[in-house]
Amino acid sequence: MKRVVVKVGTAVLTQNNEIAKVRMLNLVTLIAKLRTRYKVILVTSGAVAAGYSTLKLDKRKQIGKRALAAAGQPILMTAYKNKFDIYDIPTAQILLTEDDFDSGKRVTMFQEIIDAHLDNGILPIINENDISSTPEQLFGDNDQLSANVAHATGAELLVILSDIDGYYDKNPQENKDAKIYKIINEIPQDLLFDESTPNNEFATGGIVTKLKAADFLIKKGLKMFLCNGFDLSAAESYLLQDKHTLGTIFEVKK
Repeated sequence: MKRVVVKVGTAVLTQNNEIAKVRMLNLVTLIAKLRTRYKVILVTSGAVAAGYSTLKLDKRKQIGKRALAAAGQPILMTAYKNKFDIYDIPTAQILLTEDDFDSGKRVTMFQEIIDAHLDNGILPIINENDISSTPEQLFGDNDQLSANVAHATGAELLVILSDIDGYYDKNPQENKDAKIYKIINEIPQDLLFDESTPNNEFATGGIVTKLKAADFLIKKGLKMFLCNGFDLSAAESYLLQDKHTLGTIFEVKK
């Protein structure tokens, strides 16, 4: 079975500083379906936002963000477990940093853990370790983390579920005539230096971090699919029916 990494962002997973239970259940249901065809690895955001539901701290400060992540991670994982239990899918939590991909020994250990989980039907759920890491050790966003996870685990595809339908030729929130790109083969390098503009106060990404993730994967000969995480029909159509109805595919030109 092919391996697929699914990454879901904070904007999709949370609403009004709470876990968006219906959207999380929809995601879990999609992953349950995907597991009939793929070996799935989940990269999730949402711990900091979940922590804010019980601890009102300023996430712009390092100690605040760490405390929120520490409080929110068990909330997030408990919510996932309760929903994956519906489908009898066991889960495991893995926290990583950018440093983990700079060490051959740690990469090998991570690969062996992922292999053990997937071979035994366990769904690995990965997040960045905001709690005990310095800023220099972190990617700072889960888009780039998920791209590195996809590469390290031998996945053929990274699927990013976001608050947008795909990558547009201009900002669709400001331009009604914006058109979505269905396939992108190369990322203009100047775009990678634009400022990140996440649409959610607890998110750390935006379109720039997704382009960085896509650029990384294209250069590795791998593929990324960016689509809407609020309405999972495009993801389901592409992954389960082999139909590209909406969303943007980033891949090497064939």
